[in-house]
Formats: sequence, structure tokens, C-alpha cells
Amino acid sequence: MKPSYSSIGELEAAIVSCRACPRLVHYRENLEPRASYASQVYWRKPVPGFGDLDGKLLVLGLAPASHGAERTGRIFTGDASSRFLVKALHAAGFANQPVSESRDDGLAYSGCYITAVVKCVPPGDRPTREEFASCSPFLDAEVSLMQNLEGVLALGSLAFGAYVSHLARAGGDARGMRFAHGAVYRVKGGPTLYAGYHPSPRNTNTGRLTMPMLVALLKKIRRDLRI
Repeated sequence: MKPSYSSIGELEAAIVSCRACPRLVHYRENLEPRASYASQVYWRKPVPGFGDLDGKLLVLGLAPASHGAERTGRIFTGDASSRFLVKALHAAGFANQPVSESRDDGLAYSGCYITAVVKCVPPGDRPTREEFASCSPFLDAEVSLMQNLEGVLALGSLAFGAYVSHLARAGGDARGMRFAHGAVYRVKGGPTLYAGYHPSPRNTNTGRLTMPMLVALLKKIRRDLRI
């Protein structure tokens, strides 16, 4: 699949200015700030990916969090899911620090790039089929721009399904792929697909996903890809 954007800067500009989905535009622009963030100016725009575009690993989430990325303007930043994920990425050697709180906190990734399937926060954290489809060219472009891409870690079943759809659009064989934490699918002529539970509080607070589980998965990926 040929990239539809010539550079990451061009792609990011297109993402941030996108107003294709009326429901998402209305929701993000009218999002009520949490009391603890009342003094902050929310981002209120689509959120592009962040990290090492030359890396071998793409980490794929579902969408920005209402009071995380949609507040701060950086994916997986400033909420509970972000703190859990970035702490694990740091422990596995992908992040220079275990903290992800704001766009100017000094966080940098090495060997991985992080993005979301849908670039705006959806009501109830549930994008519609049409919203998935509307954002799909952005994901296709991000994958195309990662010239060294060898692995994709999809966090959660919805992100996993969206990447399987990307494979189908790209002409790949996505038959038989089912989501399960730790599942690995070798894709002929493309990056290996890894599946992991999303680091949301509903998973981490219940013990469905623990820090050792996520760190072990990330370290396995690091070994597999020789990062």
C-alpha cells in the first residue's frame, strides 16, 4: 500500500484539521472538563500518533481518552491507561521515562511509534462503524510511513479488529485471526501482529492485565524483533 502522505508532518496536519465525523467533532469540542483539570485548556482536536517513526514496532490503541489525550493533545498521555502503558514501555526499554503526563514532559520512545485507530475521543469509548472507516486512511498512511515496521501490538479487541481490517485493505491474508492476550500472527510479507489487553482501569484494576503480563509481552516483542 503506497503512502497517501509524503511525510509525517503532512499526515499530522491532516489529522489535526480533520472534521469528517460530525458526532466526534461535536463531542470533542463540547467535552466537559473534569473538575481537577478545570484550569487547563483542552486540546479538543484529533490526536496524531507519537514516537519513533523509524522504529520496528507500532503500538495501536483504540482512541484518545476524554481527559487524557483529548485533554493533553498527545496519545496515551495524562490518564490511568497512559500511566500503566508508559510504565510498562519504560520497563521494557521502549521509553526513556515511566511518566506520560503532558506534551512537554520530555517523554521519548525508541523503537516504537504509538497511535490510535480513531483519532478523536468517541462518546462512551465506542466509535461507530462509519467512524472507524473514516479514520482508516490515517492508519493506512501511518503504517506506510513506518519503513522499518516489523511488528504491530494491538491493544484490545477493537484495535485488533481495526488492524485486521487494515490487512484486508492492503491485500493481506487476515483469515483466522482472533483476539487473545499474547496471541501472535505471522503475516506473509508484512509485520507480525501481536494482541494484548488494553491497559484500561477496567482491565488493570481487576487483575485481568497486570504489569508483569504487559512487560513480559513487550519484552517478547523486543526479542522477536531484535530491537
